[in-house]
Amino acid sequence: MIPWLTIAIALPAVGAVVVWALARAQAPAADTAQRRRSEAATGGGTDTITEVRPAGPAAVGAENAKRAAFVFSLATLAVVAAMALRFDTGAGGLQFEQTHEWIPRFGVHYAVGVDGISLVLILLSAVLVPLVMLAAWREHDDREDGGAGYFALILALQAMMVGVFAAADVFLFYVFFEAMLIPVYFMIGRYGRGEQRAGAAVKFLLYSLAGGLIMLVAVIGVYVVGGTFLWVDLVGPGGALAGIETELAVWLFLGFFIAFAIKAPMWPVHTWLPDAAQASRPGTAVLLVGVLDKVGTYGMLRYCLELFPSAVSAFVWPVVALSLVSIVYGAILAIGQSDMMRLIAYTSVSHFGFITLGIFALTEQAQAGAALYMVNHGFATGALFLVVGFLIARRDSAEIADYGGVQKVAPQLAGVFLVAGLAGLALPGLAPFVSEFLVLVGVYAFNPVAAVVAVVGVVLAALYILWMFQRAMTGPTPEHLSGLKDLNLREKWAAGPLLALLIVFGLYPQPLLDAIDPAVERTVQIGTEDASATDGATAEEGGEG
Repeated sequence: MIPWLTIAIALPAVGAVVVWALARAQAPAADTAQRRRSEAATGGGTDTITEVRPAGPAAVGAENAKRAAFVFSLATLAVVAAMALRFDTGAGGLQFEQTHEWIPRFGVHYAVGVDGISLVLILLSAVLVPLVMLAAWREHDDREDGGAGYFALILALQAMMVGVFAAADVFLFYVFFEAMLIPVYFMIGRYGRGEQRAGAAVKFLLYSLAGGLIMLVAVIGVYVVGGTFLWVDLVGPGGALAGIETELAVWLFLGFFIAFAIKAPMWPVHTWLPDAAQASRPGTAVLLVGVLDKVGTYGMLRYCLELFPSAVSAFVWPVVALSLVSIVYGAILAIGQSDMMRLIAYTSVSHFGFITLGIFALTEQAQAGAALYMVNHGFATGALFLVVGFLIARRDSAEIADYGGVQKVAPQLAGVFLVAGLAGLALPGLAPFVSEFLVLVGVYAFNPVAAVVAVVGVVLAALYILWMFQRAMTGPTPEHLSGLKDLNLREKWAAGPLLALLIVFGLYPQPLLDAIDPAVERTVQIGTEDASATDGATAEEGGEG
């Protein structure tokens, strides 16, 4: 059997090492050339070292490193696509499983496997990474490494993203969950934009570490109670956690949930995201919001609901309330933003509210819509961040006030902006509409009032998206934008596939739903069986009394 998941994890990890090595191989030549140019500029002195754009061997080395990174990302996409074609949508449970002892003394295994939900999220990451590389190809040309280090970090992050979605051992999941922080920290702090990037990177790290440490306590608790870290041995009515006391299950549930709520991000632990998005390069923001934050909502489905179904009833209404606040609060704050990167970040807070609302509505339609929303949000938000990145590359500003009338001088760029924005407001015919509709239908079956409040977020989405487009793209063109260039071929290749996927899955979402539905049915079934077992035990105790 081909170890598809191991290959999908190893390929980008090896690629990161190769890219780093290629970049370092040219470092001595680059340092020598830079120092000679600096000495020439200062009359032979060595007190002043000026930053210069890589040239000669350094530039060639950076280009080769970036080409190698792009090839590794395409190879990973090919492997994941081949695996997806072999996925049996009619079968429940995990597929492509591998289990090997890792730390036998502590019962830790290298165990991987995917169901439909984790498969589509791995596909999402595999699609976004090469597109991000294309979009970011010239973003770091002014750095000493020509951006090769940034590309190595992207590959390292991709390996960890695949690992966290594929992990079938709770401890292995925790390792990938925490390891993801390292490349993102450097992608924001070292390769970000603006003077606040270091502070934003530290804030991101502190929030994530705090949630991770709380989850570590819960992970240890799972092992103490269940005697294993293997997910397949823990989950379900016959699993090792089936007989756990409800009070203990509530505390373990809470330990996982807090970490996932921070990662998601959910109000009120969302404040790291706008700062991180504003300080990030657009490519970093695509991966951060498009994929990395989905680990939080994926974890709620996979770990909170399936490992601790007896505790779910205690959290349904608190989480539903927090989700509704996130939807409305995020949308209102998005309306008031002047920075496009922060605006998109706040729209994501609102959209993640829809996802968590769908998860905790506990109906098949709502959970299927939430899982589908994770994928569609990645495509829509990814396209929106990329087109804002194209604007920043031209004007070095994300302020809406610095633009206006762009559609007259760059109609293709404005067209991509419009389609991505319409996807963000869930226009019928584009992919997010299907997922948002399923969530609202499922939530209405759960509670009509909650569905009505959530619809407020839909109305506000139209306001903040269309207002941003109007201010940035329409009206008279300022003099300083008269020479603004339209999309080049590389940028079209970066944004085009995302627009195509938004349209294709907007008109025909069935392939994604076919993969997702069996996993959602399992989640709902586990909760139903657990509730029935709990009710039966309670009735038996009452009869004995």
